[in-house]
Amino acid sequence: MISSYFIKNPVFTTVISIIIFLTGLLAIKNLPIEQFPQVSPPQIIVSTVYPGASAQTIAQTVVAPLEESLNGVENMIYMESTTSDDGTASISIFFEVGTDRQDAKVNVNNRVQTVLSTMPAIVQSQGLNVRERSASMLKVYALISPDNSKDTLFLSNYAKNNIVDELKRIKGVGDVVIFGEKEYAMRVWIDPDKLVSFNLTAADIIAKIKDQNEQYAAGKFGQEPISSKQMFTYTLQTPDRFKNVEQFSNIILKSDETGRNVLLKDVSTVELGAASYSRKPLYNGKNAIPFGIFLQSGANALNTDAAINAKISEIEEIFPSGVSYRVPYETLSFIKVSINEVIYTFIEAMLLVMLIIYIFLQNWRATLIPILAVPISIVGAFAGMYALGYSINLLTLFGLVLAIGIVVDDAIIVIENVEKHMSDGMNPKDATMKAMQEVSGALIAIVLVLSAVFLPVAFLGGLSGVMYKQFAVTIAISVAISGFVALTLTPALCALLLKPVHGEPIFIFRWFNKMFDALSNGYAKIVRFVIRLSVVFLVIYAAVVYVTYSEYGKMNTELVPTEDQGNVFILSYNPPGSSLTRTEKLAGQIYDTVTQNPNVDQVFQIPGMDFGTFTNRTNAMITFVDMKDWDERLNPDQQTPYLAKKFTGQLMQTTTEGFSFGVVPSPIPGMSMTGGFDMYVQARNSTDIMELNKYVTEIVKKANADPSLVGVRSTLNVNTPKYKMEVDYQKAFSKGVTTSDIFTALNASLADKYVNDFTLNGKNYNVVIESLQKYRENPDNLNKIFVRGSDGDLLPITSFVAIKKTTGTDIITRMNMFQSAKVSGSPAPGVSSSEALDVIEKISKEVLPVDYSIAWTGTAYQEKELSTNSSLAFIAGIVFLYLILSALYERWFLPIAIVFAVPFAVLGSIEATVWRGLSNDIYFQVGLLVLIGLSAKNAILIVEFALHKRKEGMKLVDAAVEAAKLRLRPIIMTSLAFTIGVVPLAISHGAGAASRHSIGTGVIGGMLAATFIAIIFIPMFYYVVEKITNSDEKMAKRALEEK
Repeated sequence: MISSYFIKNPVFTTVISIIIFLTGLLAIKNLPIEQFPQVSPPQIIVSTVYPGASAQTIAQTVVAPLEESLNGVENMIYMESTTSDDGTASISIFFEVGTDRQDAKVNVNNRVQTVLSTMPAIVQSQGLNVRERSASMLKVYALISPDNSKDTLFLSNYAKNNIVDELKRIKGVGDVVIFGEKEYAMRVWIDPDKLVSFNLTAADIIAKIKDQNEQYAAGKFGQEPISSKQMFTYTLQTPDRFKNVEQFSNIILKSDETGRNVLLKDVSTVELGAASYSRKPLYNGKNAIPFGIFLQSGANALNTDAAINAKISEIEEIFPSGVSYRVPYETLSFIKVSINEVIYTFIEAMLLVMLIIYIFLQNWRATLIPILAVPISIVGAFAGMYALGYSINLLTLFGLVLAIGIVVDDAIIVIENVEKHMSDGMNPKDATMKAMQEVSGALIAIVLVLSAVFLPVAFLGGLSGVMYKQFAVTIAISVAISGFVALTLTPALCALLLKPVHGEPIFIFRWFNKMFDALSNGYAKIVRFVIRLSVVFLVIYAAVVYVTYSEYGKMNTELVPTEDQGNVFILSYNPPGSSLTRTEKLAGQIYDTVTQNPNVDQVFQIPGMDFGTFTNRTNAMITFVDMKDWDERLNPDQQTPYLAKKFTGQLMQTTTEGFSFGVVPSPIPGMSMTGGFDMYVQARNSTDIMELNKYVTEIVKKANADPSLVGVRSTLNVNTPKYKMEVDYQKAFSKGVTTSDIFTALNASLADKYVNDFTLNGKNYNVVIESLQKYRENPDNLNKIFVRGSDGDLLPITSFVAIKKTTGTDIITRMNMFQSAKVSGSPAPGVSSSEALDVIEKISKEVLPVDYSIAWTGTAYQEKELSTNSSLAFIAGIVFLYLILSALYERWFLPIAIVFAVPFAVLGSIEATVWRGLSNDIYFQVGLLVLIGLSAKNAILIVEFALHKRKEGMKLVDAAVEAAKLRLRPIIMTSLAFTIGVVPLAISHGAGAASRHSIGTGVIGGMLAATFIAIIFIPMFYYVVEKITNSDEKMAKRALEEK
């Protein structure tokens, strides 16, 4: 017997346990801390800029050939792209969860390079940017000027040059992005009237700037080979590129023999401005420059945040006067509070478990043993997590909370059996030896069974596989350590600490024992009755199995529950084509409305940013509403899902134009930016944007009319006002005007035309040319734009160009190479995400013709994949449970008596979850895995002792009844210890409460059913299986044959 050595060598045993404990403590210090493991699909972004091009032009000339090349890159799951009228293009390629991000980036970049030469020349000069998008935004800082002494141009460049670059070098920081960046640019605002007066065109300006603002190389004096023997070689240093406004202003455009010069400042206004004016971020209604910090994959969030805070504090000491910062958005508070809440739950569970043990064992010495043994299993599990590359996250912590109740079972089984033998007069050491002979097999069986249930999920793929794995393997590690401790430290402590004689129990314990003895006797009678009517109860069991299957199929499903993360996002859209000034007015109305709510702490807005597509749209805006601490918002009407709905209703009344609606962040960072669902409507055999819009509009209209859905919208809008241009090429060519001349003139006048670069403070910035504001306000100003004909005369561009007013889309999206429209929405309060997906899918099928389809993305895509993996995990757990038991008992049919206990736990879990209005999510499903193991554990205890009793000569029925009666106390004790330990999860509040409710409620319901219903059936199952395979008659016959 393995335990005998450890009982005889308690110091050695204790040292091993201490080493396990200390190793776990060291691992805790080095484990990364995050809300979830890396469960979001790796995402690689390919982006570029085509200044002045329309969304349609970029989609056809840039995106289409790139997608052709990128399609099918290794481990890709889907690909989506967005092109915008602001000249930007972005392709997002999503990969299977677990794909190495650097490998994915290299593979994408290799395919991009194969088609780079086919891109338009201006795109080639701008370059194609291939980067990994970090899945987790840690926080957002807002640089502000409280006294308004510094403008946003200064703030943006100060942040870029003095803060962002410093933060990027911090360990754990993946990227730092300035939202609404106003990078320095030398802005040349040309005056078309003055150009004409000097017989100049925009093309002349561009050529002169390129010619004079250039870094040329001249050569050296005395460079070999030379015949004379010189002592030195001299480099001829040429003039540097221009560095200031004065140098650019004095660029010579024309010069004559008299020395009269036409300078750039004579036909334009030159200033140091911003490269882009497309967004105007606001913090609490005032101008600000925000920058977001993204976490590096696998980084420790807490350590990274501490390093960031230290660096910001260091930089703040040298801030110029009039500059300060705020933190309008951060995720770490939610992570910290969520993890702290789980830790509090952990402590509460430990205390409650110890209380249950003391009530049953009625001996403080016996209670002390699991207090010493359980922490070793729990803390030691961190060492295993470290070895496997896991992190401290909500899933692993949930696993450890549940593991408290599981691992304490092993100690209870040992202690209870030792106490039983000591009550028969044996001394502690002998009683421990005897007890370990009886329960060692059961302990090993329990460890193997629980491991068999949890370990198969380690081989599942995808998002759900990663989440299952972190949870299940953590429990399996703690269970394995617990099994080792139960075979080593626990018996050693029993032999040392327990005393052979106890005093008379106090009154309450005497009453408890008397009541429990009566319960045991009553239970034995019920078991005997059930065995006698085994056929009837097998029919009842079949009904239970059917109801379980039926009820499981009816459950609402979702990936994870919606959490109050302390933030609400408000998405706002003015009528298509609205100016940024108009959107800023809407921003003020939204700010005035939401700040009246006492739960709001601060507000951060970005007018000009479409949060759905991450593109610049002058009519769109995102508002981040940061709430006060969770301790100040305890009521249901103070939670963010409720507040998001409330803000939506209020803004419908208080805003004068456009529409705004509130949403909550995605419950899984990096999966999507907002909660709810995202899907694409794909036109598989058509490029008619108007036809696509017709179907999408109908889907959105029907969806918003359905009470199950709220906030359904599409990124597609074909009503953006535009002007369509037609060129008379024959007339232009006859005058010697080329196509390039026409579009260069237009681009230089109406767009931010990039010319070349200049150097400022050691960094390079763009030189940009554009017409003054008053020449860009309406189409009538086109007659101010001139090109030069072959005879040298200036010709108005309106001679060759005609425009007419029209409407169209300013953004084009594609999904898996098909022209598509993105549709997003959220379930109504009280509606599960699975119901919402079913409703929108049904509406889409009703509306769309056969050559149109829908494709899920983000959280919705993963949720559709979840059901398959969850069923596979459950089935794998049952199969492995059966196989391990068959191997342990060396019998194929006996394990059936144990496996048949599982449906009771599942049904109890389902009913408790449905009763509380919760859904079948990933927490509920990992709870089912726990219940498989625990319900089997109860059955193992009864079956194991029944087998012992039969070997001692008892009849089958008597053995089954006696085993059930003897094992009732440890079963009730261990099950109640586990169940009570989980109660704090089910009744908790604050950050992350929804997840804790989901896992706690299902597990409690399942354990109650497994404890108080299944144990009535288990002896009957054992009786039926043994009656068929190993009846009393067969055993007697076998005994005679052996004689």
